[in-house]
Amino acid sequence: MTASPAAPPGVRTRAIRLRPRSTLAIVAVSLAGVLAFGWPLIVDPGTAFAHSTDAPLLFSLLLPLLLAVVLAEVSEGGLDVKAIAMLGVLSAVGAALRPVGAGTAGLETVFFLLILGGRVFGAGFGFVLGATTLFASALITGGVGPWLPFQMLGAAWVGLGAGLLPALRGRAEIVLLAAYGAVAGLLYGIALNLMFWPFTTGLGGGLSFVAGAPVLDNLHRFLVFSFATSLGWDIGRAVTNIVLVSLTGRVVLRTLRRAARKAAFEAPVVFTPSTTRD
Repeated sequence: MTASPAAPPGVRTRAIRLRPRSTLAIVAVSLAGVLAFGWPLIVDPGTAFAHSTDAPLLFSLLLPLLLAVVLAEVSEGGLDVKAIAMLGVLSAVGAALRPVGAGTAGLETVFFLLILGGRVFGAGFGFVLGATTLFASALITGGVGPWLPFQMLGAAWVGLGAGLLPALRGRAEIVLLAAYGAVAGLLYGIALNLMFWPFTTGLGGGLSFVAGAPVLDNLHRFLVFSFATSLGWDIGRAVTNIVLVSLTGRVVLRTLRRAARKAAFEAPVVFTPSTTRD
């Protein structure tokens, strides 16, 4: 039994092949995630749901189940031993990197690896890598709580998006990934703000979520809240991604692509007759 040669360097590697069912599962959990993050801005002010303080807690219970379904579907779609090994290594490295920055002034060192890993190994791998990395780091740092599913889904989106970027090489690719890292860092912070903003109290009428208020009013309050409380951290995260991708991108991409070629994730297995004589 042998494997055919690996794909040439210019061809994208897909360590996890997304089949229709797994793609549908990712789309479904992403739609549920949009609802989980942004329910204060998208529900009808006249509904009872807009006045419910239990909605974020319900979403924090629902998202782990949806993520489990996605991981099961992706695994069924083509998560082989080599992909599991690579996923384990990168998840462990990312979990070890996260406490280094510890989020101080937005210096979060884990996202650049999610971006580069998703870029090299594909969107499906990036989605799973984001979720498993944040889960592993939470176990290490004791960061398990109702916020964890939201962090996992946000990081999964970061890895997924990196795998969907257009094909470029050389300096243009580094510029593209650095720009994506900046945008992803800002959007991740905004999404996490939406997760806990409805619980924020005592900040005054201009910043707090008002249940049942018109969408535009709550959107204005949220933007003021984000600008006043977390914009500096979000910018720090974006700058950290730019710096780390710019400084390490070439080396890390080259290393990961060499590992992908040697692993030959997409190489079909060919059975050949044995030449051994009795």
